[in-house]
Amino acid sequence: MDEYSWPDERLVGRARAAWAATIESLPVGTSITGKVIGRQRFGVFVRIDGVPDALGLVEVTALPCGTSLPAVGDAVVGEVLWHAAHNHQIRIRPSQR
Repeated sequence: MDEYSWPDERLVGRARAAWAATIESLPVGTSITGKVIGRQRFGVFVRIDGVPDALGLVEVTALPCGTSLPAVGDAVVGEVLWHAAHNHQIRIRPSQR
């Protein structure tokens, strides 16, 4: 299996359709937990607990220096950093572990 993967296209479509409800339920600063569902060189995609149609992204630049990308299936804890409307993604700043 390749170490890099994209989230399921069905979730991407649902994230687009549910965008207004997503940003209402996840304002900037909201604490989140979730699970890594896709991994790319630039960051990891996260399914956010309690908001099944939301698509989160933790960018490499948000990780502490020297930290490696989490693997698919790893848990993520953090907070909503930004709403990226152009691609219907919730940007996440991970909490320090």
